Amino acid sequence: MKIDDIDAFVTAVRCQSISLAARELGLTQPAITRRIQNLEEALGVDLLDRHTKPPKPTELGWRVREQCQAVLREIAKLRELAANELAPSGGVRLGVTQGIGELVLLDVLQALRSRWPELTPQIATGAGGQMLLERIEREELDAAALFLPRNGILPKHVEGHILEHTRLVVVARKGQWTRRSYKLAECADFGWVLNPDGCGFRAGLKRALLEQGLTLQVKLDTYGRELQLKSVAQGIGFGLMPLPLLQHSAFRDTIDIVPISDFKPTIDLWLVHRHALGSLQEPVQEFGHAVSRIFQNLSNL
Repeated sequence: MKIDDIDAFVTAVRCQSISLAARELGLTQPAITRRIQNLEEALGVDLLDRHTKPPKPTELGWRVREQCQAVLREIAKLRELAANELAPSGGVRLGVTQGIGELVLLDVLQALRSRWPELTPQIATGAGGQMLLERIEREELDAAALFLPRNGILPKHVEGHILEHTRLVVVARKGQWTRRSYKLAECADFGWVLNPDGCGFRAGLKRALLEQGLTLQVKLDTYGRELQLKSVAQGIGFGLMPLPLLQHSAFRDTIDIVPISDFKPTIDLWLVHRHALGSLQEPVQEFGHAVSRIFQNLSNL
């Protein structure tokens, strides 16, 4: 039983496609197929139901896949244990949650490159916190800085710690909502300008509305902090934004914070990463420190 065969099977299941798995691993489709067949022969069972298109794991195949993932994680730990004494070099795959990527990206890159010239950071921006967590679980990213609800729980195979505490604020066009306090039900029909599905802010708002028998009405569904705040400033709908990001925006003087007495979400900025970072431990920690420093500066504006 070979590690390459296990890797091919796990990748094919994750990609839900032999061709995509081949592309990811830099192999041909017949090579991926043969490696999966090798694993099946070694175990003496069928792992894929080839009567479906694309082939899907059998009931036993799903259980074998979980064990194979555990094997690959242990192999990764073993490799990284051996690499611990080496200076960080090569690629480090980092993620920055939507909204703060444009604010921290260049400074973070400079901090990493100045300390580790042999390191080649690859930074993904624009994704929501949940999407970044899933990418770390799938080991597509080494670490990410992202927002999570207060008292949030990390997935089983992800580690992390809180960098900064903050809160979300509901915002609207200046002078449009002038009372000292509102209820969520009073605001529900006005509509919202939000990130697409996969955003934790949106999911938290939706849960709060559902608890009161209300539905989420999205007027504009788009990424981009400044585009969202510009839309709010034009009166299209409410926005939902971490307070420091609002304070840094060019539109902050055209927007009011709307106090909603029964919706006061608090969030934390986290550094999360996969297990067993090995020689990437220090660069990942520096990544977290750099993001935290910049976020603190935003909060002090």
